[in-house]
Amino acid sequence: MKAINHIRLSFPSRSANEGFARVAVASFAAQLDPTVEEVSEIKTAVSEAVTNCIVHGYGDTLGNIVINGRLYEGGKLVLTIRDKGKGIENVQQAMEPLFTTGNAEERSGMGFTIMETFMDKVRVTSKPGIGTTVTFTKYIQTKE
Repeated sequence: MKAINHIRLSFPSRSANEGFARVAVASFAAQLDPTVEEVSEIKTAVSEAVTNCIVHGYGDTLGNIVINGRLYEGGKLVLTIRDKGKGIENVQQAMEPLFTTGNAEERSGMGFTIMETFMDKVRVTSKPGIGTTVTFTKYIQTKE
């Protein structure tokens, strides 16, 4: 299936850029005419993934985050959010609800769970010392 449009965003892992990423991806997805609820779900999932890159991928260092987005006929949105940070030792464990490697008082450990709730498909690939890639697929309901 050939993409009908695509984007590539690259930005530093500063917390101020989390909002930029949410709005940019939501604007891109608007081409599929999503509902307000679907836009909110996309923005929330992107926010969680970008925050994970900033907090867990890079920690106290500054790195780069890359988002690639593709739109397909029939209302399919595919997003990849990638960092070249610390990576995840055990992806399956990291995706368990309430698991966090951060400060438990500041982190809920629900990021991946939230992503899975709002997206139709979530895939996480990671290698320690190499980085992490999160791929989302969201099907936007077409209006008839």
